[in-house]
Amino acid sequence: MSYPSPLTTRLALAGALLFTAPPLLASDAWQRLEPARALVGDAVPEGDGLVLELPHVSEDGSAVPLTVRFEPVLEDDAIASIHLFATGNPYPEIAGFHFTEQAARPEVSTRVRLNESQRVVAVAVSREGRVWTSEREVRVTVSGCLIRGDEETPEALANPRVSLPDFRAGEPGEVRTLITHPMETGLREGPDGEVLPRYIIETFRVSLDGETAFEAELHPSVSANPYLRFYLTPQAEGEALFEWQDDSGERAEYRTELTLS
Repeated sequence: MSYPSPLTTRLALAGALLFTAPPLLASDAWQRLEPARALVGDAVPEGDGLVLELPHVSEDGSAVPLTVRFEPVLEDDAIASIHLFATGNPYPEIAGFHFTEQAARPEVSTRVRLNESQRVVAVAVSREGRVWTSEREVRVTVSGCLIRGDEETPEALANPRVSLPDFRAGEPGEVRTLITHPMETGLREGPDGEVLPRYIIETFRVSLDGETAFEAELHPSVSANPYLRFYLTPQAEGEALFEWQDDSGERAEYRTELTLS
């Protein structure tokens, strides 16, 4: 009986390892998205701290619940923004959220559209330029970008709703907002078979006594009737202004006086 040479054995083992080992960059889905690469730039992304929560399986891709948050408190730094992307959607951008000292807890929940089973990616950027990435695989049964909605829809930007907690000075309080809007992707057919034009809310902003506290950039991958849950950390009592603006230039607003206990 003949035995393979040591060299042949080493080559065979190396080939087996090369075949079975997963690619090193298989989980770096952000690298396949130009907008995400632009955010990361020359930074080396960190992994620990940025948490992305979605269901593993969604039967309705038109309204998939999503929460993103950054858990540790950074010393001498803070999260400035968190951006969401969908690798399998016609438009990869989902939303971008911007935080200030008056929205110091970087956590947001919303509902998103997913066109197919894919990876959802989150990128967080700190004020000092540090970057974190996270991603989650989601299986989708019914596409969320082409699904038909109700043919009779309420007036867009109508009935803005805001739920506020009893705030304590310097402590984050949970805020929930909801507004009526079709968030048309520009991909869906209407009853006559014609493609409905894109029509979305593009920006949402919260101002406390005229100073921006929290801001969101929305894209077609945000579900109809945009819902946002986030945190405000007011430093003093005063007027709070919540503003939505769509791509037609129309606006809606909600004003209230904040009190601290």
